[in-house]
Amino acid sequence: MMKKIHAALLSFGMSGRVFHAPFIDVHPGFVLSGSWERSKKEIQKHYPEATSYDSLESVLHDETVDLVVVNTPTYTHYEYTKLALEAGKDVVVEKAFTTTVAEAEELAALAKLKKRKLSVFQNRRWDSDFKTVQSVIDSGVLGRLVEVSFSYDRFSPKLSLKGHKEKQGPGAGIVKDLGPHLIDQALCQFGFPQSVFASIAITREDSLVDDFFEILLYYPQMLVRLRASYFVKEPVPSFIVYGTQGAFLKARADVQEADLQASKRPGHDGWGTEPKEAFGILNYELEGKDVRKEVPALQGDYRQYYEGIYQALTQDAEVPVSAEDGIRVMKIIEAAFLSASEKRVISLA
Repeated sequence: MMKKIHAALLSFGMSGRVFHAPFIDVHPGFVLSGSWERSKKEIQKHYPEATSYDSLESVLHDETVDLVVVNTPTYTHYEYTKLALEAGKDVVVEKAFTTTVAEAEELAALAKLKKRKLSVFQNRRWDSDFKTVQSVIDSGVLGRLVEVSFSYDRFSPKLSLKGHKEKQGPGAGIVKDLGPHLIDQALCQFGFPQSVFASIAITREDSLVDDFFEILLYYPQMLVRLRASYFVKEPVPSFIVYGTQGAFLKARADVQEADLQASKRPGHDGWGTEPKEAFGILNYELEGKDVRKEVPALQGDYRQYYEGIYQALTQDAEVPVSAEDGIRVMKIIEAAFLSASEKRVISLA
């Protein structure tokens, strides 16, 4: 009989409702125990057998709960993750992992001390567009990579209605909101860079938090550019890869978030499948001739993250995204802020 892992969320807002509860619910090895709900009581409308917890303490004192998902605002991640680990729970924590490298390192050490599993929820590793980019790079058809750009652009000049995203604080701003997605993808594919240079700015009227960044990651023979902006009305390809033998351009077109927002159940026919018009363009040299063609996107599937968590908790496998992965992302973020403030390249040696 399949072992059941009982999981509880620390919030049932957009993150809990869209990115966590559906994947816990569809996995046969998990039971959605419930969620901490502070004011609105929504979880039982979607999952009638789930518990609406009134406090963090009630979650942590529930001996049936094995896994706690810390999907609250970034500034709470350190405190809540620490309390969950100390209560003997395994933990999945949303990005950004923490607000500082020191906090991230302390949590990683605590997880080891308590012999608990700790993983950062970097679901964008399983986006269809990124998986497709990885497959083209790994094929070697582009030759030695020279310049790579990953962007996460929107046209959203107005301030967010989510107050915690617009208030000044240690977890606020676009660098710690969208930055972890891009940084994790870059580190996942290319490893840790030698140095960092960054520009971070406030561009929206009345904004109190950073809402634009460009982070340059320097590798021995390659430059990786990561950027995000709220003023991109006509977007360019979100993934641009230039190599000595060709180029690959790809739009950000994963459909999973839109499907989840529309309450579609993970795993339905066509799950994670991009439309043909979003296919990437590969242009390269082969035996002295130019070849230009569309590249169909691979299937995206966030279910693979929670399958990895299940294997980690039941078979003692490695978690799909480790605390050490999260620490490396935080090191890039801290270096980027230092670079932007001092206007210099920051060595990571």
